[in-house]
Amino acid sequence: MVEANALLKAQSLTKKVTSPEGELTILADVSFDIAHGSSAAIVGPSGAGKSTLLALLAGLDEPTSGEVWLNGVELGSLDEDGRAELRNREVGFVFQSFHLMPSLTAIENVLLPLELCGTANANEAAREALIKVGLEHRLRHYPKQLSGGEKQRVAIARAFVGRPSLLFADEPTGNLDNRTGARILDLLFDLNAAAATTLVLVTHDLEAAGRCDRLLELAAGRMVEPQAG
Repeated sequence: MVEANALLKAQSLTKKVTSPEGELTILADVSFDIAHGSSAAIVGPSGAGKSTLLALLAGLDEPTSGEVWLNGVELGSLDEDGRAELRNREVGFVFQSFHLMPSLTAIENVLLPLELCGTANANEAAREALIKVGLEHRLRHYPKQLSGGEKQRVAIARAFVGRPSLLFADEPTGNLDNRTGARILDLLFDLNAAAATTLVLVTHDLEAAGRCDRLLELAAGRMVEPQAG
């Protein structure tokens, strides 16, 4: 069973894949839990399994063995449609490459998750979300008309607009210069605190990771135990 205060729990997660060289273990026996309203950073070198772990936690991929619990629901008990419905209801995403629809304006991109859920007053909610990230003058602009920082602000507005209980941020400043990246991180943490959202941040930036409540370090697919102080 999942602990009462854990919004997200990984239990003995293992992911294996087949390759020409034989079976490869991408993740091995990874376990942790993240409390409601807290933040955790997942760090580790390239190839450590961070992206695979994120996909499993979000229900975008299935583990070879082990369980993921999200807000009291075990993802393995749901079919693909059920996992998608749970994600739409509970989860927001911010990616390194923004993942905006180029044919849609800023406000139309933010509207997308609301329309999937049939949210009432969706237009006003999308507009308010863009105002919160400082883009009240960019509502009708297309992604190609926006800077990298502005694109990420649209992505952050889209992630928060549905009031998710959990936000996954995967290298959110990876495509930005240092100054813009620092502003985006400030915005992300400020909005997260205001919304009391649970944040899972995947990052190579140890300074950004240090702003989180917990540090979860992966190495060669295994969780590294924190060193005693």
